[in-house]
Amino acid sequence: MRQRQTGQADKLGIYIHIPFCRSKCDYCDFYSLAGREDRMDAYQKALLAHIRETAPLAQGIPVDTVYFGGGTPSWYGARRIHELLSALSKLFQVEKDAEITVEANPDSVDLRALRRLRKAGVNRLSLGMQSGCPQELESVHRPHTVRQVDEAVAAARKAKLNNVSLDLIYGLPGQTMDSWKATVEHALSLIPQHLSCYGLKVEEGTPLARRAAEGEILPDDDQQADLYLWTVGRLERAGYPQYEISNFAKPGYESRHNLRYWLTRPYIGFGPGAHSDFGGRRYSFVRDLDRYIDGVLKGGEIIDSEELIPQRERGGEYLMLRLRTAQGIEEWEYRSAYFMDFAPLETRLRQFQAQGWAEQADGRWRLTPKGFLVSNQLIGDLLERQEESSLDQLLPRARARFSGSQDGPFVDSV
Repeated sequence: MRQRQTGQADKLGIYIHIPFCRSKCDYCDFYSLAGREDRMDAYQKALLAHIRETAPLAQGIPVDTVYFGGGTPSWYGARRIHELLSALSKLFQVEKDAEITVEANPDSVDLRALRRLRKAGVNRLSLGMQSGCPQELESVHRPHTVRQVDEAVAAARKAKLNNVSLDLIYGLPGQTMDSWKATVEHALSLIPQHLSCYGLKVEEGTPLARRAAEGEILPDDDQQADLYLWTVGRLERAGYPQYEISNFAKPGYESRHNLRYWLTRPYIGFGPGAHSDFGGRRYSFVRDLDRYIDGVLKGGEIIDSEELIPQRERGGEYLMLRLRTAQGIEEWEYRSAYFMDFAPLETRLRQFQAQGWAEQADGRWRLTPKGFLVSNQLIGDLLERQEESSLDQLLPRARARFSGSQDGPFVDSV
């Protein structure tokens, strides 16, 4: 973790996790805490110290995206976010046109706060709308109203935050096709630049999981599929092409930060539960606010996991992440970066194409909206074929080394 690759041409993204919320929604399994405002000042000290400690490792690497996620960063306060951005601009090489995003709930922003964020350098707001139906918001204990969504978007415009993204969830308790269509139309009426539409997942250990276990009926997979496919078509017609499984944007407004993850580009995370992929290593921090604060300020251990990623595994990530995007994958790109045979993958992709799950254009393969619905299975299938192909390539080399050895079985890597 202390070393980085030299000569690395790629730019860098920074993620800062804000684990504080006004209240927890019933479906949420992200690391976030309600009622811990008493730790905000200590957390700010820890973040600033961690940023100062880490900055020398990224010296000379331009930063082109900064993302404040949560939790609810807007609940953390514009003053603290301003302070963090000031530290980043002094300690890292943050580009002048960097995309700087703050996630917000509609109930925790106003014009004054948004103006302060804009002055600090924030130029993109990701707003958790989730639904345009009051009953659906109440069903999962969202802390805001539909009217507050409208007011927050209007305040963002007045604050000259002209890149607004809205998050929506389909599959909520009590949701129907008609109520989902009304939500999407309401969102479109606000003229956002970007929309993220997520299918509801019942995560283990959440209040929603307990409700489902007690017999509450939620929209099933087939119903969610219908909602999803309608959404893809409606947003395409409205001028928001799909560029990733759950994301749609007006041309030029795709989330540059999230694209870092899907295109396997480097990023550094700060905060409990935050992940990083930097210098050839992937690592994460403990999902514990107090341990993170004490570890940073008092010198304790804050790493939860750390691993060096071999090139072969990067090839798997290429398939897994790029096939989430409309950009998809390409033979020459794959062969030149990972030195693996593309032919077994193409054979399978052509079979997917016959089923309407994949398509090829301009030499690139991508999944269709129908393919996205079963992407886990399709990508899993391709990963298995990649593994088989890798073994087929390795075995002849291994046999050649073994047969030519004068000293017995080889022990070096093949």
